[in-house]
Amino acid sequence: MSVIHEENVRGGSVFKDLSADDEDWQPSEIESLCMNCYENGSTRLLLTRIPFFKEVIVSSFRCDHCNWSNTEIQSAGRIQDQGVCYTLKVRSVKDLDREVVKADSATARIPELDFEIPPFTQKGSLSTIEGLLDRAAAGLEQDQAARRAEHPEVAEKIDQFVQKLKKLKDMESEFTLVISDPSGNSFVENPRAPQRDEALTLTRFKRTMQQEMQLGIRADDDLDQEPAGNDLDTMRDEVLVFNTNCPECNAPASTNMKLVQIPHFKEVIIMATNCDSCGHRTNEVKSGGATEDKGTRITLHITDVSDMSRDLLKSETCFVLIPELDFELGMAALGGKFTTLEGLLKDIKDLIVSKNPFICGDSVASDRMSKLAEFGEKIEDVIAVRRDVHLVLDDPAGNSYMQNVYAPDPDPEMTYERYIRTEEQNSDLGLDGMKTEGYQEEEEATASTQ
Repeated sequence: MSVIHEENVRGGSVFKDLSADDEDWQPSEIESLCMNCYENGSTRLLLTRIPFFKEVIVSSFRCDHCNWSNTEIQSAGRIQDQGVCYTLKVRSVKDLDREVVKADSATARIPELDFEIPPFTQKGSLSTIEGLLDRAAAGLEQDQAARRAEHPEVAEKIDQFVQKLKKLKDMESEFTLVISDPSGNSFVENPRAPQRDEALTLTRFKRTMQQEMQLGIRADDDLDQEPAGNDLDTMRDEVLVFNTNCPECNAPASTNMKLVQIPHFKEVIIMATNCDSCGHRTNEVKSGGATEDKGTRITLHITDVSDMSRDLLKSETCFVLIPELDFELGMAALGGKFTTLEGLLKDIKDLIVSKNPFICGDSVASDRMSKLAEFGEKIEDVIAVRRDVHLVLDDPAGNSYMQNVYAPDPDPEMTYERYIRTEEQNSDLGLDGMKTEGYQEEEEATASTQ
């Protein structure tokens, strides 16, 4: 293996932000064996950080003897807190150009063809939907010569299926692409950002124990361990500190955690991380109580600059909507936050405009860049109260809050409503699979039959 440049190691991190302007940052080249002709070829490795995404290792292999080449992308960052599932209705040829990051732990499915690519059967890739289809077809055709000699009937069926797979690119009919990744490191592009994409659905889910074992974040013997109890009284009186890694540079850092009671609301957990190596700071808020029996929808009519100083708690299950801008921020997009209205709007602008990797580089369409820049200007107008808009916090779990400056009297510019969750919302929150009554009797009955 090659040695990473010594000056980069002294700099504290071997990962640098992805940029077309940095001519000094060159990939490392390694002599390696070609698995096609078994001669020596070369592999080029680039350790980089994609803004707003994560640290990745991009590798490219080429053999000059047989001209075989291969590229792949591997995650070098942490596994996310929740898994992700993208469901896309592919309706036009233009949809085939959507960029897709498919991690090696992801499962890709096309229900119309009853086709599935299981996890850990392909290396991670950064491609398009068309490239994903081409790669799947190439994988099925790989051993067809041997199959035709040994099992001609099986080979013929595979040929027929490959033709169906390739025919999807002609877009004679719509089809559905589902990418489910328990690591949370896969991604499907929304070309309409910051507006909502009606064809694309993103859901986040809690990993099962089996998935955590496949990802290597849970040992087999963890199943038999009982979770230790917490002394809540002690947690309320002090700030707990535990070691972690910085999400930006991956250097050792410390995270502070404290239970805080919000007046007129409930108890929450505030977590703050400060990295001494790169100076990165982050904070996150999680609900300290149970999921409410009903969802909440808080609507604020922004009429004065003083509204920008209202405190608000946005939980990780909360949607943020600005109907006048046709804008919707999905669940967990910014995580849990305890901030002001102005802070939330600035975070939204940074998320969509400043930290969006798909508007960087010379390959980005000018109309997309101008559209996102225009959206950033609209957010600035909202902050300066030059636009008459409403901001909606829609939280199916009921764990979000916005300050009522007229408390205990009603706020004339703010409405608060509670609603019954739909079955889809219960599924997204993982509530439909919970059983809170009679589960102990069922466990004892199951154990006695084994």
